[in-house]
Amino acid sequence: MAMATKEIPQFALYGEQNRNANAEFVHIELIETRSRLYDWHIGSHTHPGLFQVLFLLGGEVRSSIGDAVWQRSGPVAITIHPSVVHGFDFAPGAHGYVLTVDQNVIFSAAHGHGDLYSSLFVQPLAIDLSGIHQRLVALLENLSMEAAWPEYGHTLMLEWLARSTLLLLVRAQAETKLADQSGRSDFELFSRFRAEVEQHYKEQWQVGQYAEVLRVTPTRLNRLCLKLSGKSAFDLTQDRLMLEACRKLTYLPASIASIAYELGFQDPAYFSRLFKKRMGRTPKDFRR
Repeated sequence: MAMATKEIPQFALYGEQNRNANAEFVHIELIETRSRLYDWHIGSHTHPGLFQVLFLLGGEVRSSIGDAVWQRSGPVAITIHPSVVHGFDFAPGAHGYVLTVDQNVIFSAAHGHGDLYSSLFVQPLAIDLSGIHQRLVALLENLSMEAAWPEYGHTLMLEWLARSTLLLLVRAQAETKLADQSGRSDFELFSRFRAEVEQHYKEQWQVGQYAEVLRVTPTRLNRLCLKLSGKSAFDLTQDRLMLEACRKLTYLPASIASIAYELGFQDPAYFSRLFKKRMGRTPKDFRR
């Protein structure tokens, strides 16, 4: 019997209920690091708001992705977009990397180029890595080293390396097959929404305003966002606002009040309350 949707676990990373209170998120680990803990079996689960790629460099895996079941041998990349139910059964000794990226990191990079990563987001994919193996491994190793030894500009370096890795994957996918056209239609609308968010998040538009510009109903927009990201349209706008708040708190010496005003808040105290509600700590604590 299929597992009911409400019973499917939602994790930041498999087996971890809580996520680091930071709007930016790039995580990389070896496949074997987590898989060995669970006897090479990763049960069905989702990662709302997170895009994940399994880079199997050697060995075999049986993947349950949505309604599909794939049996693959490395080198191959398997993409899982936010909200898709997935699980893995690895052959002992399988090796490679798992890259997890907050979708905000991807879409803030694609501002003005909304379709840059579209082929990765339309549907789950299994991409042959034979043609890019050497370059890809170099990027993944750099990502892993940066994650383990943070230095100046650590967050930005992680983002740039992750985006470069995904863009290399886009190139590999372009050489194999075109994305499904019906799925692309959904993604194009979602991409237009994210582009509007990039333009207007500091104005703190309501969901209805975005829907009006996109010429869809708020209900349809919400359903689309839930389908492709696992989050509501409102939560995506708030996530983008908090991402910018975190960046400014990290990299700018400006006062918290000045940052609040720059982000469109009339009341710095309200900004601090909202930040604590969504991030789990106050702006002052975040800066420490």
